[in-house]
Amino acid sequence: MDAPRPQADAGSAGADRIELLRRWILGVLVLGLLGTVTELVLLEHYEQPLQFVPLILIVAAVAVLGWEFRQRDAASRRAVQIVMGLFVLAGFTGVVAHFHGSAEYQLELNPDMSNWELVEKVLRAKAPPLLAPGMMLQLGLLGLAYVFSDSRYRRSEMK
Repeated sequence: MDAPRPQADAGSAGADRIELLRRWILGVLVLGLLGTVTELVLLEHYEQPLQFVPLILIVAAVAVLGWEFRQRDAASRRAVQIVMGLFVLAGFTGVVAHFHGSAEYQLELNPDMSNWELVEKVLRAKAPPLLAPGMMLQLGLLGLAYVFSDSRYRRSEMK
């Protein structure tokens, strides 16, 4: 007959699962960063100064994630939090920028359209794609999930 496992083993198994999940989150985040930067470069998303924001943030994310991977200290965790927070902000800002860019273009084509027609045209526009900056938001949230799932983070916040 099997003896019941000690509670420490259950806690250890749970911690192992969380660490495995964190590695998967990090892997998905890195793949997302690489895919996004590749797409942005191929689309030449650097013609205007505002278009450099996602490229710069991706470079910063790779740098701070590398730092966090090597050091795993409070400063590197905080840097990841800041950069990922900027990703979330950039996602929302990008949607607004894409909306304005598309609305400008649609109004050049037909300055007499109503507000509702304009919104409908912008929502259906292929360029710039209105929800494409949402990828930055998703990557930022993944990065924050990676940081906040760290047991060392939870312990340092309790002190």
